[in-house]
Amino acid sequence: MRSITLALLYRGLWYNPVMPLLECVPNVSEGRNQAAIAGITAAVAATPGVRLLDVHSDATHHRSVLTLTGTAPALRTAVLALFEATLATVDLTAHRGAHPRIGAVDVVPFVPLTGATMDDAIAAARDTGAAVAARFGVPVFLYERAATRPERRALQDVRRGQFEGLAKKLLRPDWQPDYGPAVPHPRLGATAIGARGFLVAYNINLATDRLAVARRIARAVRESSGGLPCVKAMGLALPDRGAVQVSMNLTDIERTSLATVFEAVSSEAARDGVAVLESELVGLVPARALVEAAGRHLRLPHFGADRVLETRLTS
Repeated sequence: MRSITLALLYRGLWYNPVMPLLECVPNVSEGRNQAAIAGITAAVAATPGVRLLDVHSDATHHRSVLTLTGTAPALRTAVLALFEATLATVDLTAHRGAHPRIGAVDVVPFVPLTGATMDDAIAAARDTGAAVAARFGVPVFLYERAATRPERRALQDVRRGQFEGLAKKLLRPDWQPDYGPAVPHPRLGATAIGARGFLVAYNINLATDRLAVARRIARAVRESSGGLPCVKAMGLALPDRGAVQVSMNLTDIERTSLATVFEAVSSEAARDGVAVLESELVGLVPARALVEAAGRHLRLPHFGADRVLETRLTS
């Protein structure tokens, strides 16, 4: 048991650790216009009680991922500010990028952190979804643990058809939104708001321009086609780099680690005579994931977080 309580500093105020703390990771369909990205992040960062921890923008994906922490009411305010800023700068009808999307603010997941439960995250997702639909007239789908229908649990099912197929999808009785109108917003499209556990977004870039290679490897490693547990994957082209990417979400790094995924993709690529260029993290990752990867790479069988100086200093 910890002998001291670690407090988080929020704009000069000490965060009360008794209050449930959530993470929120909005994905915005804008990765190229730096002025627009700056305006969106500034609107979020100005929200009292919210801490903006990270912004990751990618021009090929044409997408920015923001990582925020705060209480549920503060995060709801920040998400509304994010929608307001996005509405002023992003028009989804003119958007073209490698990453699938149904909305200008494509997805807004809530994740329980300190003192919070999954029920807290679900309540925050539903409350925020209702507020977004009421203020902006955007169709909102609840997904993952916040889903009200089993076919909407998986984000890829909600996103299937993308923005271009959204109007037709909303005509179906089984795809009426949880909140908001059954027609796409003319600029914002729709959005998926949900609750989930911690997720690591991890991409591996390959030294080839053959998209078929990345797609084959994605099929080989993703759980849905018989690959690694808790791994979602797709193959994407990176034409500006003359490379391809295996883009992945790791939904449980205790079951399938970063090191395991990297080794699997590297091995599959080698079958096609292809080398790994590099890998990248989108957003933030728990320290334990990097500790495990370092121990495995360095062949340190008993290496753990307790061997890291900073861990000892804060425990």
